[in-house]
Amino acid sequence: MLRAERLKTAGLPPLSFEVANGECLVVEGPSGAGKTRLLRAIADLDAAPGQVFVDGAERREMAATRWRQLVRYAAAEPQWWTDTPREAMPDGPQVMARVERMAASLGVAPELLDRPVSLLSTGERQRLALVRAVVDEPRVLLLDEPTASLDVGSAALVEELIRFQLLAGRAVVLVSHDTGLAARLAHARLQLAPPVTPRRATGVMP
Repeated sequence: MLRAERLKTAGLPPLSFEVANGECLVVEGPSGAGKTRLLRAIADLDAAPGQVFVDGAERREMAATRWRQLVRYAAAEPQWWTDTPREAMPDGPQVMARVERMAASLGVAPELLDRPVSLLSTGERQRLALVRAVVDEPRVLLLDEPTASLDVGSAALVEELIRFQLLAGRAVVLVSHDTGLAARLAHARLQLAPPVTPRRATGVMP
């Protein structure tokens, strides 16, 4: 279970919520409301006051590397620090076999794992980044627009992968502008208010 208590990120009030194992929390709100900032705070990628627990253990009770093994953030625009996707995946023949099966299930040919990242399409990079995020079975998945760059068919395959993660007992926090995807996967919703635009002062100076 993922639990946040008075988690505070820039522009948002302190937030408290829970996501049970096998359930999906959809975070909603207009652009600029802080959805991505919230996911990054849960992942402990940005400093944020408050407490975040996974299965009863608080993020500050363990090393940052261990927390990020348990809580995995998949960005809307994933970054790559290796020449090929395969080099960014966990080591081991059994894990790599799982990587290739997952890639195939998302419509990505296994040979693309050895193609330079710079030669992959945006959709291929996004799907392979999702494989990278889930293949070593983190407890919590933080998914930021996981289908944004995909066609209808590829988006459906990603949705099936997310459903499988839920069936496997992962807690999922999802940000998506795809209202259909959100409606089909959500067990609960967290609505963030739109950002407040300061009003310009008007009137005549004395």
